[in-house]
This record gives sequence, structure tokens and C-alpha cells, in this order.
Amino acid sequence: MYKKILLPTDGSQPALKAAEQAIWIAGKSNAELLALYVIDNSLFMGLPTEKAITRVKEMLEDEGRKSFDVIIDMSLKCKEELNTEIKLVFMTKEGRPARTIRKTIEEEGIDLVVMGTAGKHGMDRFLLGSVAEKVVRTASCPVLVVR
Repeated sequence: MYKKILLPTDGSQPALKAAEQAIWIAGKSNAELLALYVIDNSLFMGLPTEKAITRVKEMLEDEGRKSFDVIIDMSLKCKEELNTEIKLVFMTKEGRPARTIRKTIEEEGIDLVVMGTAGKHGMDRFLLGSVAEKVVRTASCPVLVVR
């Protein structure tokens, strides 16, 4: 049913729960799974120097790589359970998370988005989380929000 599944991740616990679901769905439907880590460049505003911006960006990129490593481990476990190969693609992009996710959906021809309800910025909203809420309201494909 699905050919391309997008998994936005920030390494948070809700994102990891969503990863479990996305990996399982990708394995069952023989879909390609695109894991996306978005570096929120609005976090750079107010930083005093280019050196500080570079340091924060490097820390965020490292956090993204760690998230991807966890997803790789999860997919290997699922591969053993389902006896199928999971096609994984990893992407790191800069921008506003909801806007970047929405743009990636269009550029990559995504059939399904699987994401957590509230990641690291979950205090912003009581129900879904601000990023998940924006994606649900604006995505051109189905969005599975994992609690």
C-alpha cells in the first residue's frame, strides 16, 4: 500500500515510538523508509558569534546521527522478526521543522508520515505538539501520529 514512508525524528522518546511503528509498516508493505532529522535553524537566532552557531549546529548534527543509529538498530531487529529487508534513507535538513517536513513530503512523493506526538518541544501544545499538529493540518498525505 505504501511505497515511501517519512519518519521525522528528533531522537525523543515519542519519536522512537513512532520509529517502531514506521519500521514495522515499512517492513510489512515493502516500502522505503526515509528518516528525516531537521535542524531547527530558528535556534541559532540570538547566538552571539558564528563560532557559537557552528558549535550548536555540530551538536545538533551529532544528535541527528545518534537518532539515525538507533533507527538502524531498530530496523535490524525488525528485519529479523519480519524476515524482510528494510530500505532506509537518512536525511538531515535545516529549517523550520513543520515546513521542512511538509516540503520533504512533496519533494520525495511520500505516501505516509509517521511521527511522535510531542518531541523535545512538547510543552508548546497540550495534545499533539506544535510540529505534529502543523504537519497533520497541512500534509498532502496521511499522517500517523504515535502517542
